[in-house]
Amino acid sequence: RRRMEAVVFVFSLLDCCALIFLSVYFIITLSDLECDYINARSCCSKLNKWVIPELIGHTIVTVLLLISLHWFIFLLNLPVATWNIYRYIMVPSGNMGVFDPTEIHNRGQLKSHMKEAMIKLGFHLLCFFMYLYSGSNCPC
Repeated sequence: RRRMEAVVFVFSLLDCCALIFLSVYFIITLSDLECDYINARSCCSKLNKWVIPELIGHTIVTVLLLISLHWFIFLLNLPVATWNIYRYIMVPSGNMGVFDPTEIHNRGQLKSHMKEAMIKLGFHLLCFFMYLYSGSNCPC
């Protein structure tokens, strides 16, 4: 049991680092689009490549926390995992993906994508320190 807890927190910490870098990548790419350094098609193509890896990475950690019975951290991660899945499932047919070049400049979508990326960055930073603290307190 103790060994499993240590493995869960080490994996969660590494996964969280990857998700932090991914959030920063999303913010930088969306900022480049906002400043007209890249076009909408290129931006959306780059970002859509990473939607499924982000979804899988976060969902695996959430399931691991459930299996290892870390209820508080699991419940903290559940809304973000659910949001990622919902966002992926609700992509309208005909769209390129979660990020669509024909719609990204409409109805303030660029701003909302940017806000979402910032919120996720803050969330993953919070989780990083939680996993670090929880893992260091693991009586292994």
